[in-house]
Amino acid sequence: MAEAADFQGTSPSPARRWLRRTGALLAGLPLLAGVLQLPAASPAGATAQQAPQAPSGSRTVSVAVNSLTPSVLGEGDTLTVSGTVTNKGKRAITDAHVGVRVGPELTTRSEIDSASERTGYAPGLDGAEVGGKYVTEIDKLDPGVAQPFSISVPADELDLGDGGVYQLAVSLSGQTSAQQWQQVLGIQRTFLPWHPEDSKTRTKTTVLWPLISTVHMTAETGPGEQQTPVFLDDDLAKEISPGGRLDEMVTKGRDLDVTWVIDPDLLASVDAMTRSYKVRDDGEAVPGTHQAVAKRWLAQLQQAVAGKEVVALPFADPDLASLAHNGTSVTGSLSELKAATDVAAVTVKTVLHVTPSTDFAWPVDGAVDPSIVKVATSAGADKVIARSDSLKETGGLSYTPSAARPIGGGTTAVVADARLSTAFQGDLTSASAATLAVQKFLAQSLALNLQTNKQRSIVVAPQRMPEPAQAQAMAMALTALAGGGWSQTQGLTAAAKAKPDPEATRKVPSGSAYRSALRKQQLPRSAFEQIATTQRKLQDFQQILTDESRVVTPFGRAMNRAMSTSWRGRATEADAFRQDVESHLGTLSGQVGLIPKSDTKLSGRTATIPVTVQNNLVQGVDHLVLRLTSTNSTRLKIGGDTWQEQRIAVSGGHSQTVKFTTSANVNGQTTVVAQLYTADGRPYGDRVTFDVKVTEITAAVMLVIGGGVLLLVLAGFRMYTQRKRAAAREAESEDPGERAEREPADAPGNREEPGDRPEEESGSAAGTGDVQPSDPAPDTAAESADPSGTGERVDR
Repeated sequence: MAEAADFQGTSPSPARRWLRRTGALLAGLPLLAGVLQLPAASPAGATAQQAPQAPSGSRTVSVAVNSLTPSVLGEGDTLTVSGTVTNKGKRAITDAHVGVRVGPELTTRSEIDSASERTGYAPGLDGAEVGGKYVTEIDKLDPGVAQPFSISVPADELDLGDGGVYQLAVSLSGQTSAQQWQQVLGIQRTFLPWHPEDSKTRTKTTVLWPLISTVHMTAETGPGEQQTPVFLDDDLAKEISPGGRLDEMVTKGRDLDVTWVIDPDLLASVDAMTRSYKVRDDGEAVPGTHQAVAKRWLAQLQQAVAGKEVVALPFADPDLASLAHNGTSVTGSLSELKAATDVAAVTVKTVLHVTPSTDFAWPVDGAVDPSIVKVATSAGADKVIARSDSLKETGGLSYTPSAARPIGGGTTAVVADARLSTAFQGDLTSASAATLAVQKFLAQSLALNLQTNKQRSIVVAPQRMPEPAQAQAMAMALTALAGGGWSQTQGLTAAAKAKPDPEATRKVPSGSAYRSALRKQQLPRSAFEQIATTQRKLQDFQQILTDESRVVTPFGRAMNRAMSTSWRGRATEADAFRQDVESHLGTLSGQVGLIPKSDTKLSGRTATIPVTVQNNLVQGVDHLVLRLTSTNSTRLKIGGDTWQEQRIAVSGGHSQTVKFTTSANVNGQTTVVAQLYTADGRPYGDRVTFDVKVTEITAAVMLVIGGGVLLLVLAGFRMYTQRKRAAAREAESEDPGERAEREPADAPGNREEPGDRPEEESGSAAGTGDVQPSDPAPDTAAESADPSGTGERVDR
């Protein structure tokens, strides 16, 4: 961004103060030769391996400002500065004291930057020491020794002018045995916001408070109804435990008026921890034990966000820049972003019981180009959180404009201030570093407010995952800012709706302007290709399931996690995660498949071939088709053709055997292929191949078999006729009376038949009239009373 307020200033200091500080500068000039000495040239033959020289001059002593209260000085306040001084030199320091120096007023934001970058004592720029009783005396400071100090100075003793930002320095002055005169041996600069009365125009300040973590959950779940989730590690439990990073964010943020920016994946992961879950440990999944910690953290978060603005990022915080630069050419990548956006609001509302805004997209570090903006808004967001070191001012404005910028296509860029947003990066574990960060943040904010009388909306978008010390420093700064009198809080939605400054730039930088350091951390194209491959496999798998939600939900969210911004700088871990998701899906889908078959022999023209489908899942499968194909239909047909299909449905933990009818035309060996297919015709699982050998059946063999069958038929017929003749002979030899007694009256032989009468035998029409002309003639000849000859048919 163009430097803000380089042309702006405040009222000049009174002449008396100017003369006094000029006199201090002139008085210090004789010391310049000793204080700002250049290091002596290295002796001949010196090498890089020689021990470094001890600090000298104004860098001999390390000064640490551990506390500065109040952070914003007001009328009637007393400034208290405390910290430590440490002798880094080789000689003892004697006759020393620690004092406070008030430098000139810093009227521009770039002057604040310059002051923070200077090292060593600079007479005039560091101001005169506030002497007298406002010092801490130190008789002797030995090498390597640290000694604390604390100095309290009333505000009216600091000789400050109008409200503004002043450089404040703490210095140690003393002497050594080598340089026996008073000189500055160590100095530390910080900033003193002096605000004696509230500003007439306050800056509307929006601070994002991010709750984002790395990926912790896998795609693996237990087989039971609860589908017990499995975590990669137990690191999330550490983050939400008392004193952990996320615990600090909630604890500090609940008392601040901030906009919460939350990754729904974090909420889903902690919510899963409130119930039964498992954690991978040396390749095994062991039961998790932090349910109470998870419940406590969620309860605190629910209280913290009540009544506050909550912005939900897409699930798992997808890397929009990586997707824009490397993923859009891979089919299905944008669909994954849409899915991550759709589930975000539901997750936040379910866990936190608040309705979040899903209108905002947040690229890494607010770095944007046209492709990033296009991808960021493709899933429904119409506001992009950018940063001023990416969307830079080009109009030469002397002030920082409001955050909202329309950039075309109905999209609004909400441009966060880069200086304020990056104020709490780096190592802030030491009290000195945290104090300097807080004071610089406040100084930049006040300097921004003093640039113009226009009221502006400013957004602060810090790093995504602040460490505990960074969160503590942020909270300290925001608490001081709320009481400073020049700023008022505002939500992110209100900042995006604020009236844009007509002079502010609205042109999104080209892709070539995207920082190379950020580009090197992006997910490669191969990552998106692997995600797309896994997605296709998932689609095939879910088609055959009777309860696809058991698989679609955990794997769908896992693929969102594979695109997470948290993988930046962790390429090895990202690759391992993607491999793990694809491997586990392969393991599950492999639970449904064909059981291998051994070669088969057919000894006839037709036979059935059984093929078995095994389902080792806990749920049933359906919508599968089993196809059996003959590679040589001339020799062997399946169901009368080259191939035959049958639909398959197998309940969980069972198998099903399907029989196919085959017909052989000629003898020989034929390869048969069994393959499962999904409903849309895609092959599912591995195919099973086996050989079917058809044994030849010759004509001679058929003739022998036919002859044998004929002999069996003739033998049976002969036995039948012989038995019949024997029965007839027995009947003829019996006495008629005995026969009558033995046979019933209505037996066929005893009944009076029409043919027994003479009229019927002669065929005369002059009978009794029992025979009608229409009665059919007998179809057999009349029986003969003579004995039948051998081998003749006997009618009975």
